[in-house]
Amino acid sequence: IILNAAEEQLAEALQKNDASKVIALGGALKFNGGGHINHSIFWNNLSPERSEPSKELKEALDRRFGSFENFKKELSGITVAVQGSGWGWLGYNKKTKQVDIVACPNQDPLEATTGLVPLFGIDVWEHAYYIQYKNVRPSYVQAIFDIANWKDVSQRFALAQKS
Repeated sequence: IILNAAEEQLAEALQKNDASKVIALGGALKFNGGGHINHSIFWNNLSPERSEPSKELKEALDRRFGSFENFKKELSGITVAVQGSGWGWLGYNKKTKQVDIVACPNQDPLEATTGLVPLFGIDVWEHAYYIQYKNVRPSYVQAIFDIANWKDVSQRFALAQKS
């Protein structure tokens, strides 16, 4: 079921007060909705123009991980280690007011499954890297930092802090 069809079926099920149908649609909504959310963030997280994290984001990364390089190593490690397909994420934890790193399987959307506000995502479904990197996921993950749009990530961080 594609996302639009699932949403239409959900609206119909809600109108009919069909709780069983609503529950049955959960998987399709999570997978297809998560894919839409994740990829929408991913495309904005990338840019051919080099940029740097804002001062505020860099300070948050340094506080949490010790340095920007340590952050990249930790995010790379957890992302490369995803079994099968999924995502590596830098997210903002509204409760602790810190940035965190987590991996999500499949198309699980970060905020809906962990509560973290997504800042920077790395897609490790094979479609994201196989043509250029074959099955060498670590090389792809390392290279993604060269095209990271830190302006976008920094804006997401600033907005997350206000929410």
